[in-house]
Amino acid sequence: MPVGTSSPNENDMRSSRSRRDWRRWTLWGVPLLGGAVFFVLGIIFWGGFNTAMEATNTLSFCISCHEMRDTVFQEYKSTIHYQNRTGVRAICSDCHVPDPWVHKFVRKIQATRELYYKLTGSIDTKEKFEAKRLELAKRVWAAMKATDSRECRNCHDFHSMDPMHQRPRARKQHLNAFQTGQTCIDCHKGIAHKNVRDQLSEEELEALEKPDPAYVRAVPKMFLDGLKRAEAEEAERAAKAKAKAEAEEARIKARIEQAVIKAVAAAKAGASRARPSGKAGDAPSKTARAASTMGIDWSGIEAKTITLFYPGQASYEWVQTGKDHGGARAFLKIGDRCAECHAKEVADMGAKIVSGKKVEPTPIPGKRAAITMQVQAAHDGKTLFMRFRWPAAPHTPAPFVKGGKMDPENEVKLAMMIAGNGIDKVEQAGCWVTCHHDARTMPHHPDAAAIAAAGDVAGRLDVDAGITKYLAESRTRMEIKGRRGKKRGGWSKLKAQEELDALFKAGTFMDLLRWRSGEPAQNGHVLAERVMKGGVPLRASGGRDGDRWTVVLARPLKSDKPGDVSIEPGKTYTVGFAIHDDYTSARFHHVSLEFRLALDDPKAEINVVKR
Repeated sequence: MPVGTSSPNENDMRSSRSRRDWRRWTLWGVPLLGGAVFFVLGIIFWGGFNTAMEATNTLSFCISCHEMRDTVFQEYKSTIHYQNRTGVRAICSDCHVPDPWVHKFVRKIQATRELYYKLTGSIDTKEKFEAKRLELAKRVWAAMKATDSRECRNCHDFHSMDPMHQRPRARKQHLNAFQTGQTCIDCHKGIAHKNVRDQLSEEELEALEKPDPAYVRAVPKMFLDGLKRAEAEEAERAAKAKAKAEAEEARIKARIEQAVIKAVAAAKAGASRARPSGKAGDAPSKTARAASTMGIDWSGIEAKTITLFYPGQASYEWVQTGKDHGGARAFLKIGDRCAECHAKEVADMGAKIVSGKKVEPTPIPGKRAAITMQVQAAHDGKTLFMRFRWPAAPHTPAPFVKGGKMDPENEVKLAMMIAGNGIDKVEQAGCWVTCHHDARTMPHHPDAAAIAAAGDVAGRLDVDAGITKYLAESRTRMEIKGRRGKKRGGWSKLKAQEELDALFKAGTFMDLLRWRSGEPAQNGHVLAERVMKGGVPLRASGGRDGDRWTVVLARPLKSDKPGDVSIEPGKTYTVGFAIHDDYTSARFHHVSLEFRLALDDPKAEINVVKR
């Protein structure tokens, strides 16, 4: 055999050893062949597993069982997450399955428990599901609270919000969320399914919605810039509305002047005066002319536009209860005024309530939701003058009252309250502090038997017409939340007369001024109950001129009469207003939020100008 050559057997042996050596190749101690096999199998497994995971994330999978299809899916279809103007739909998994893979994997493992419930028929009927709905909802709320509403923030981001496209209340609440550490689920429960938030106890609600310092965020400049733009736009709209109101006032003034000129000319010619017809465009009635001035030159005095809305049965206790009122935390914990959240949406609130959708079990068909009133204030150094003007409306009979008129003697009543000293939260809520859940026509008003059983308390109060307005300061205890089925309010927990006398002497009461279209005006107060006497006699004049009511109230700035709040320079007073229109009484009125009044102070919401 030639030198340097190998025999066939040697070549075969070398080739065999090469193949065996290739199988032994390793990378970081791992055989390449085995690794390659596992890699391929891993890809196949991963693809299959991921495909299975994504398949279970589809809407069709989520509603493949009748438990979901016939209950929560039907609720979800009516929400903005299902159908909206942008066409972007958030399906079940967007809210209930985390997006990060690790958290998604954990959630899928947890979901196997739901298969067990399916197999055992735990919620296989609508009745069973409803019985467990609150329990299931609490699990979801707690999970979202623990993750800072991670699933919500897949689509919604505080930092990307534009306050220009939010209502004032939403802007305020989102700003609070930045600063106090609240998260989406604190406020936004029941946005895709039936809301069962009101089934939580106040203690559960307080714990669940408590701000978390870990969630406090710096308010981004973009958000603050948006706030400035929104406020500037609202100020521009307010200026236009003011200009429109001033133009209307000028038109009415010109019409009155022309009517006076014609009347004087007719008198000189010996013509008899025609009785006013009451139609728009006719000469104003004597009462309307008197009401429009009362010796004051109102020209140049800015008219404050105030919207009064229909409140239904939203009591002071209701305002402070989280499961009733979403703003209860901001009111109680942060100290927000009602007007801070609601001033620019009162008409919308009135529309929702007057329709019977919220806190109104006995709606009056056709009743207007809100009244826009112009308020002017003046003084001459001795007397406070308040002028009110608002549009009249057609009669809408109350279907639950014989004849449709609750107060046939008075088509209209206008009231003004001035807060005295030492009244808790009155600067936040205004005259709402006098409206309680157990007053007449309210949900927990006592019946005749309960009043009779109160013995001495009933004897000390004027209960002939039921329980009227009162201040919590006049009671030894108030039930606010209605825990364990207790009736809310505190009408029967009246303090001893000596304590009430001390409160009254200290000025702890609401001064109440009221004009009535069919009876004399009244000056009273509210402490243990509503008392419509005792103050200095109220000068008042008012009437209807065509399609508009005008009323002027006048009373001394300073008074030593019981139940009067003296108005002094340099001080600010909290006031509120109410209109009972269309022969109504009790709570079937329109009310304002709280306002600040002061003498000769341009910064005050109602500036009382010297004349």
